[in-house]
Amino acid sequence: MFFLRYLDVCLVLATAPVVLVGGLPTLGYVIAAVAWLLTRAGNVYVLERARRIADPKVRAGLQVAGMMGRLWLIAAAVILARVAGGKDVGIMAAVLVLAAFTVYFAISYFTRGDALTSRAPARGRPSPS
Repeated sequence: MFFLRYLDVCLVLATAPVVLVGGLPTLGYVIAAVAWLLTRAGNVYVLERARRIADPKVRAGLQVAGMMGRLWLIAAAVILARVAGGKDVGIMAAVLVLAAFTVYFAISYFTRGDALTSRAPARGRPSPS
């Protein structure tokens, strides 16, 4: 299950030899890969921290803030690649991020239950059954 959960990271790392051998824009790959790996690690940290919070509103707010922050950082990395290296470099960064996100999104559908459940004990009265 560990390999499946981090399949997007494996894709990003496995793409490096293809980029180097194929003569594709290395700068775009490096910028996108570093941004993806850093934001992915940040996402894992935010989800772990959110699991420990008992209040559902605060937990949801933390998760949404993490998702939005990740989105902005990835978009900034693609724009940075475009500005720093030109059109081809920007396209390389965008393609890598799009491929990694597609894999992450598909896999998160199957693994999302683990990330959203809280380890905190339930509060309140039990429901009459």
